Amino acid sequence: MKPINEMRLKIESRSVNEAFSRAAVAAFAAQLDPNIEELSDIRTAVSEAVTNCIVHAYADTLGPIYIWSGIYENGVIRIKIRDTGCGIENVKQAMEPLFTTSGGERAGLGFAVMESFCDKIKVRSKPGVGTVVTLEKQIRGREQTDA
Repeated sequence: MKPINEMRLKIESRSVNEAFSRAAVAAFAAQLDPNIEELSDIRTAVSEAVTNCIVHAYADTLGPIYIWSGIYENGVIRIKIRDTGCGIENVKQAMEPLFTTSGGERAGLGFAVMESFCDKIKVRSKPGVGTVVTLEKQIRGREQTDA
């Protein structure tokens, strides 16, 4: 199915760009008239995905993060966050809650958080090539929560 509207964004993997990417996707999603909780869910999921790129994909360097978002007639927003970083050796293991390759203050909950705030999440990765995280959320909007 083809989106009725879409946007693309390319940012550098700098921590200061995480807030910008979160705000940009939330502003794009606003055309679906989401309620506060839905908008917060989108912001949080995007924040986690972009943070994963910054912290893991480009741990000791800078690199591009590509964000694409599409809106569909059925009120679904799909967001793809892609990096060309180090990739993930074992996606299934990386998606397990509490698993982290960083240690320290990292809790290993990024994918679990994304899953809890979205209806669908798909992760594709290839070591040495990069990772694509696809997030999908059905927006029911304000009119359905006011009833």
